[in-house]
Amino acid sequence: MFFVQCNKKNNTTEKSAETPAAQATSISGKLPIAYVNIDSLLQKYNYAKDLNESLLRRAENSRANVNEKGRQLEKEMAEFQRKYQNNAFLSQERLQQEQQRLMKKQQELQEYIQRLEDENMREQQKMLSQMNDSIINFIHEYNKDKKYEAILNNASTLYIDPSYDITNEIVDLLNKRYVKK
Repeated sequence: MFFVQCNKKNNTTEKSAETPAAQATSISGKLPIAYVNIDSLLQKYNYAKDLNESLLRRAENSRANVNEKGRQLEKEMAEFQRKYQNNAFLSQERLQQEQQRLMKKQQELQEYIQRLEDENMREQQKMLSQMNDSIINFIHEYNKDKKYEAILNNASTLYIDPSYDITNEIVDLLNKRYVKK
């Protein structure tokens, strides 16, 4: 048998056909990706904890205000019922006025409850947006040095090798950066 090998060298520089991810894999054995466990991040990030406490206090205060107004209305309605049963109203017109006043007060309470719920929802959305912006901006800064091709949120994946988890590092750096107001 007779074999012939021809090595023709070209003066042009050959470019690697490998993608950056494939090049990084061959160098370090790992893909240039990482992920953050969002649940852990939110449990450990001091800013997230402070925002959650603030939202809980706000909701608790709203609930206390609603309960107080509700008790006051119930008290007035019980008084109305007592007067009605004892024929304490001077006229049918006065009875109807009091009945309308209480119905209006009940409607105002319902509107107040809705307004508080809306305000609390807007505040929650605003705080979540601020926290999300804080995390995303930090990740962008963090990745300038790390040079990951992708930093994923584990909530939308079925499996990721735990060696790609950078959650604790991110939380530590975020907490060092966070100054409580």
